[in-house]
Amino acid sequence: MRVVRGVILCLLTALALAGCMRRSAPVAVVQPQADLDTMTYGQSHATAPVPVAVAYAPEPVRYDTAYRLDAGDKLRVVVYGQEGLTNTYAIDAGGSITMPLIGSVPARGKTPAGLAADITAKLRNGFIREPSVAVEIEAYRPFFILGEVAAPGQYPYVPNMTVESAVAIAGGFSPRALRDRVTITHNDPTGTMRTVVPLGTAISPGDTVLVGERWF
Repeated sequence: MRVVRGVILCLLTALALAGCMRRSAPVAVVQPQADLDTMTYGQSHATAPVPVAVAYAPEPVRYDTAYRLDAGDKLRVVVYGQEGLTNTYAIDAGGSITMPLIGSVPARGKTPAGLAADITAKLRNGFIREPSVAVEIEAYRPFFILGEVAAPGQYPYVPNMTVESAVAIAGGFSPRALRDRVTITHNDPTGTMRTVVPLGTAISPGDTVLVGERWF
């Protein structure tokens, strides 16, 4: 009886092994998981674009339309459609600029818009039928700083300058400088004005800054 059971057990085991050999084992295939962009548009957008930092250079602050021109200012005069007239012109010591065709044009005491109107009128008088003119300030006239600073002299004016920044440009105070106030001399078409001011006071093109000497 035991022999019969053993034979039957062997037959069952053999049949089971034969069935396993005929059945192929499943193979795991790893495929890349398609993202939503791939399924929708047919191309992958898995990597987000890296933003590029763009340097921002603020435009220099310019005087408003009420700014009055004077000797030393450099102007960019644009006569549209006339390359021979479009150029940079400096206001000379006499307060004028000199242009081709029309010659000398007074500029002292005028606004840029006022000078553009005068140039337009001169060009219309026998030279160009309908001239279009624009005047921009390319460089302001310099300022002067004197007295108790390291390097007194004449320096280019930068918009929004204060007395403090003017002193810094001139190398700083000398050891004997009076540091809490200075004298500013300002010239305009109405005359000359001299004022004692603190260091935070704004200066204008053509101003003269005088740093005094302390006595103790």
